[in-house]
Amino acid sequence: METEKAVLLIWQRSDEGADDVSYRVEELTGLCEAAGAEVVGMVMQRRRSPDVRWYLGPGKLKELSDAVQAAGATLVVADAELRPSQARNLEGAVGYRVIDRTILILDIFARRAVSREGKLQVEVAQLRYLLPRLAGRGAAWSRLGGGIGTRGPGESKLELDRRRIRERIRKLERDLAELSAHRSRLRQKRIRDSRSVALVGYTNAGKTTVRARWVADRGRVAEAPGRDRLFDTLDVTARRVFAPSGEPYVVTDTVGLVEHLPRDLVQAFRSTLDEVVYADAIVIVVDASRSPDRHLRATRQVLADLRALDKPVITFYNKMDLAPWQPPPDLQAQETVYGSAVAGDLTPLYRAVEARLDTSKESTN
Repeated sequence: METEKAVLLIWQRSDEGADDVSYRVEELTGLCEAAGAEVVGMVMQRRRSPDVRWYLGPGKLKELSDAVQAAGATLVVADAELRPSQARNLEGAVGYRVIDRTILILDIFARRAVSREGKLQVEVAQLRYLLPRLAGRGAAWSRLGGGIGTRGPGESKLELDRRRIRERIRKLERDLAELSAHRSRLRQKRIRDSRSVALVGYTNAGKTTVRARWVADRGRVAEAPGRDRLFDTLDVTARRVFAPSGEPYVVTDTVGLVEHLPRDLVQAFRSTLDEVVYADAIVIVVDASRSPDRHLRATRQVLADLRALDKPVITFYNKMDLAPWQPPPDLQAQETVYGSAVAGDLTPLYRAVEARLDTSKESTN
């Protein structure tokens, strides 16, 4: 399949610094690449607030259209969640498909979903997002062709009336409720049999590789490490490992996070994220080589929204072999551990977690 060429559309707030803008551009570029697009240009506008009708001011509309044509692009990707009317107006003005950050992330999730539950969760999120955006989209997308942002439900489903789409959402939600109940029963069995720790963190922080190392070092069956790509894991993976005492516990890998994760996606994946809520301890995996403070804040905000900060939380700064900074000399406090799942010894992490699990177990006895 031919790679799509995309032009980024960035709105810079009047009070936003250059570093923050650079970070957003870098992240949106990574999301585009994960969805199979090549970024070939960018248009940025700095103003107090986006234009209500067009998102851009009149002068920038012409600049955007010229940039798309000059770069030979077929797609505009906005770093925001556009109003339905804004997306339609931009498409009409530019003459090319316009998608926003939300549908881009949903597209990546549609690519990554493997299990039946994961696919259903993504489809629910896509349909909820698309429902208020149906007017005029079917004809426009038919004219503009397929590509990023059209993966998942498909054109035939978008042509259904709102009533039938709502019926489809209700059917998917019933199916997900059954799967969620099954997951809950499995979780309750795990809770009875052993304690658990959930790995959470920004996408591509290395959670899956940490889990694989954990299983290799503390488990009895080795498994493959994660791949270096955004949202590598959508489905919950739980593995049993053993403390040096022989006491078993479960390590659970969960879906990766990003800033401003789409609301519909959070709601659809709620049963998956509940694995964090019911864990006995949490390990926040942070990529130490790339915006660690920002990623940690974003992750803790999601945990706060889930009301999951009422349990032991350990922060693990991963990829220290790639980090341009060194940890403090008085390191290895029980709540913060530094290392590398690829090139380091994770024993300090295991010990910190096992100590907190032991403390938690004693407090409940």
